[in-house]
Amino acid sequence: MKIPLVLAVAVAFALLRFLRVNLLVWAAAWWVGIYLLLRFGFTAPIPSSVITIYMGILSIALLAYVSSSEHRRDEVSGPLVRFMTEKRYTALLTATVVAIPALAAANVYVRMNVPVEPPLFSRTVHPASPADITVHDKRIDLDAGANPFRHLETSDPQQFRAHVENGRRVYYQNCVFCHGDNLAGNGMFVHGLDPIPTNFSDKGTIPMLRETFLFWRISKGGPGLPDEGGPWDTAMPSWEKFLKEDEMWDAILFIYDFTASRPRGREEAATK
Repeated sequence: MKIPLVLAVAVAFALLRFLRVNLLVWAAAWWVGIYLLLRFGFTAPIPSSVITIYMGILSIALLAYVSSSEHRRDEVSGPLVRFMTEKRYTALLTATVVAIPALAAANVYVRMNVPVEPPLFSRTVHPASPADITVHDKRIDLDAGANPFRHLETSDPQQFRAHVENGRRVYYQNCVFCHGDNLAGNGMFVHGLDPIPTNFSDKGTIPMLRETFLFWRISKGGPGLPDEGGPWDTAMPSWEKFLKEDEMWDAILFIYDFTASRPRGREEAATK
């Protein structure tokens, strides 16, 4: 945390306590103070979507507190009623009525005109996978390995469809929120992620990748990316903590089946 800002907020609260301000000022001070701490108080920036959620919770909590008794309601409503009814506040009230929509419009304008900037350093979209990984105490060979259920596509189509349908269940229970119901990377949480989730329907994505690569990315998630995969501010979890190995392989089968794509085959290194 940024200690100077924390100390400044603490000093402001101490000053308000010394001045014995009313409950309305205290409520406003808590709202502003918490916002400043969330927005500027951390070295690693907090996503704006998360700040919005926290401030919404704080607003509801403050509203519940100030309305929890008749005395508190009177202490908050009294200054507001005087501000809106007494003639000496007419000019200030007019300025406030004009300022609120003006600030809202300015905020929208600023957000719509944010310049597009490149990342601090280059990001490799598809970083090289390691030769092998360990999932659930089992070594998975990413170079020479393959999806253990892919062969069923020709040897036992009925069993293969069962794995695909299980993968459908896994996807729509766990992945749809970010990757979307049509696998286009447009889920309900997409606006809070950087970079946005992979668009599986794009023919330039998963057809270019082997199934073992996807297994690596699914099982290890964002935390398992190598340095060349950054900067990476993603909510992609390490799904090995929540899913069985078979469920991850089945989800991969479903992704290729849904998008009518074929996984990239294993390529032998050229030898002289």
